[in-house]
Amino acid sequence: MKRIVCKLIIFLALFALALPVGTSLASDEVDELHFLIPGGAGGGWDGTARGVGKVLLDSGLLKHTSFENMSGGGGGKALNHLIGTAKRQQNTMLVNSTPIIIRSLTGVFPQSFHDLTPIAAVIADYAALVVPKDSKYQTLDQVLADFKADPRSIKIGGGSVKGGMDHLVPAMIIKAAGGNPLDLGYIPYDAGGKAMAGLLSGDIKVLATGFSEALGLANQGEVRIIAVTSEERLAQAPGVQTVKESGIDVTFANWRGFFGAPGLPEARAQAYRDLLKKMYDTPEWEDIRSKRGWQNLYKPGTEFTAFLDNQEKAIGDMMRELGFIK
Repeated sequence: MKRIVCKLIIFLALFALALPVGTSLASDEVDELHFLIPGGAGGGWDGTARGVGKVLLDSGLLKHTSFENMSGGGGGKALNHLIGTAKRQQNTMLVNSTPIIIRSLTGVFPQSFHDLTPIAAVIADYAALVVPKDSKYQTLDQVLADFKADPRSIKIGGGSVKGGMDHLVPAMIIKAAGGNPLDLGYIPYDAGGKAMAGLLSGDIKVLATGFSEALGLANQGEVRIIAVTSEERLAQAPGVQTVKESGIDVTFANWRGFFGAPGLPEARAQAYRDLLKKMYDTPEWEDIRSKRGWQNLYKPGTEFTAFLDNQEKAIGDMMRELGFIK
């Protein structure tokens, strides 16, 4: 009997040593997470990662969180860092969104979501068109009228590179309204916070951004949201028209979610998915979600991968039609 017990102990010890780094025998045991943010402070990625991290801490689902902003290359610097240091990143989740597809398609960086371990989509954020509080523009129709009369008179900016999502959304609207999207004078900024500063300083007349990024300043009266790309008006801003209400058949939802390093053990990846799913049931999440205008969108694992594959095809087809890629 003693020999059997000793052999069993040795077997279990060898089995534990054989597990990849970061793998847990109990798939639901996650004590700490490091959030890698591929953009600067104040943008949508930053707000999503820090918001999720705060909820996980405040609700007691996590004991420790850390955050790292790594701007550069339209998000490519952080992506390359995660891939290149994968073995040391077993406790890391990279936050990202629709731009990872757009920038991969346009060749901003050679990697794509295919090179990572998809964890889960967490939220959807509709796009918003924003103007300063004292702008002459009250409606989207007025902006489009001036654009059609003189495209150079309307400078539209956003927190993404040319050909990125904040460029793509107004281009789609212009095309659907009968204008030429190639006439759009788009001004890129390296994060939503910098783009908002450009709007407030008068460098641009209209900001294309996520609804959640604009909601806070809109509630403070610093800016006005003149249109959103949702199917129906949003509960957090019932007075704001949808693009469709202006007679333009355009809707768009930007997902935000998380990825692990390539080669992340499946047990570890599943533990992260389970953790994020538990987060939805906390009052802390509902509080921050409603305040920031986020819409729940939980798509874990293979469901997330299938969603990304479909969006990659749809966006690729759309961008070719608009002339952004060949």
